[in-house]
Order: sequence, then C-alpha cells, then structure tokens
Amino acid sequence: MKLSEFDYSLPKELIAQHPLPSRDGSRLMVLNRKDNSIDHNIFSNFPDYLHNGDLLIMNNTKVFPARLIGNKKISGGKVELLLIQETGPQIWKAMLKSSGKIKDNTEITFNSNNISAVVLEKYKNKLGGKDCGAEWLIKFESEEDVKNIMDKIGYVPLPPYIKRSTNRPSSSMDKERYQTVYASKRGAIAAPTAGLHFTNEILNSVKKKGVETAEVTLHVGTGTFKPVKTEFIQQHSMDPEYFEISDTSEKKIRTAIKDKRRIIAVGTTTTRTIESIKIKGNKIEPRRGETDLFIYPGFNFRFVNALLTNFHLPESTLLMLVHAFAGKELAEKAYREAVEKKYRFFSYGDAMLIF
Repeated sequence: MKLSEFDYSLPKELIAQHPLPSRDGSRLMVLNRKDNSIDHNIFSNFPDYLHNGDLLIMNNTKVFPARLIGNKKISGGKVELLLIQETGPQIWKAMLKSSGKIKDNTEITFNSNNISAVVLEKYKNKLGGKDCGAEWLIKFESEEDVKNIMDKIGYVPLPPYIKRSTNRPSSSMDKERYQTVYASKRGAIAAPTAGLHFTNEILNSVKKKGVETAEVTLHVGTGTFKPVKTEFIQQHSMDPEYFEISDTSEKKIRTAIKDKRRIIAVGTTTTRTIESIKIKGNKIEPRRGETDLFIYPGFNFRFVNALLTNFHLPESTLLMLVHAFAGKELAEKAYREAVEKKYRFFSYGDAMLIF
C-alpha cells in the first residue's frame, strides 16, 4: 500500500490555529460504518450517540512544557529544544532546531534564569545504534530537577502547523486548552487531541446515561507524529511509546470485553493502547510497557468498537488508523466532505465519531 494513497488537498485556512471559546462547541462528524452514512452535529451532543452499558476509554496523559528557547553560549545563536525523554540524571533526549550547526559539547544558556545545558552527542537508538537525525542527548548543568526547570521556562510543545510568536511559541491560553480536562499523568509532548473537546459537564452527562468510563495512559511522543518516509507504508516503523493501564481500568476493560459491551476509544492513542493488549486467562497483559503498534488498513480490531478522533494530517499514521477503522471509501468520502463544509482540521480542530 503506497503512502501517496493517504494524501489529500487541504486549504491552509482550514488548519485551526486557536481553540474555539468552548471546548464542546466544535463540530462533530458522525460516520456510520453499517450504512456508510455521514451525519453532522456539534460535540455538545456527543452523549446522544452513547448507550447504557458502553465503556468510554480516555488517555489521561498530561502534556508537559517541553519546548525551551536558549542561545549558544559562544555565538549567541538561537536554539530551540523539544525535550522528549529523560535518559539519565539531568540528561534528556531532545530535538534541536538551531540558527546554525549543532555540534557535540555545544553549550546552551537560558539567560533569564542562569540555567545552562551542554549538548553531549547525537542520540542513537537501540536498534544497531542508528542515528536518529535531529535527536540529541542534552545534559543540564544544574542540580535543580529538569522538570522544575521546564515549569519555570518551558513552553507548551504545540505542533509546527500552529503558528505563534517566534519569541513566545505558546500562550497562557495554550497552556490551558492544549490539555484535556482529565489529564493527570505527566509525560506527553503532544496532546491526545480527541480528548480536548470534553468538558466536565459532558463527562457528567455521559455517566448519567449509564456509560462507564475508564482511563489508560499513553505518553504521546515522537512515535505518534513521526512522518512516514517510505514509499510503501508497511515499511514504516513506529517509535515505541510508554503505556500503562491501572488495576481499576484493567478490570473495567476486561469485564466489558467479556460481556461484549461496546468499547468507545477516545483518540488514536487510546486505540493503540487497547489494541496492544492481550487477554490471558482472567488478566490483561501487558499492563504497562512500550508499544510500537502501527495500525493501517487490513488491521483486525479486536476490542475497539467505536472511535472518537480529530481530522489528521495527510500521509500521517493517524490518518492510516482512521482508514483502517472506517474503511478507505468512507474515510475518503468523510475528508472530502469535511473540506467542502469547511471543518476545522488538526489539533485544535473539529471531531469525528466512527461507529
């Protein structure tokens, strides 16, 4: 299956640059796989599509302020860092963007807080020491916990298609709205965007209908938004991302599967988490670890019966998952209709429900 099959034309003005005033004010496109129909609604009516006994599963990962702006100590050139993962004491894997070339031992200063870091070396993954491009290992020259440093000087790691000021890459509004209302487990460098539409009122309405809710954790990392660069998508590999399922959620999920109740996944990351598990006896395994599950057309969904998601980038693994779940013909029809009806796309955009 060729990558080009997942391309589509999108006018730039349909890429949402800011969230709507109300989280649940976004539009909701509803795809029915049984009759290939498409309906149009608003997200505040999402509970109307749920039934007593359904299990709604959400990803409770929390985005941390992973984007830092600094300068090279010697030249003064600007350096932008996206901290990805802690690999050792004060050492982080990071993606770097610089006005000039980055080298080993480059010192970076963050002048407003007397904080500095040094570039150790290019990051190489565990599979044969492969060079990972723009990813480097960074060591902070401070005894202060790097998480505290990020909270002081870090910015929300908005995706590159959301444009903000060069000197201030996110706002106080982004700090609140690029986060789900139920986010609790810090560790993501991108939001599970399907969950951004929920309000506490919507969640209460869902529960009043007799819908059970459960939370899983998948820390969204480079694996989710890593671009596909191979001509044939089957040759693409996902970077592993950490996931975890609590005791309480494990029991709810296992019981729903046993009772053959409908499972609705909020987002592609929740879907990948649920579809990564296996039922062994009376237990779900694994309960925690890393998943590099790549879902594309032809995948057999074992547990997820309905999917709530956003509108995704052309040729992205997220779009491939949507094609796998909805079916190629219905997914393409939905995206054409979304463009025609001027839906808002990507992270701050509108939602799609597929059942």
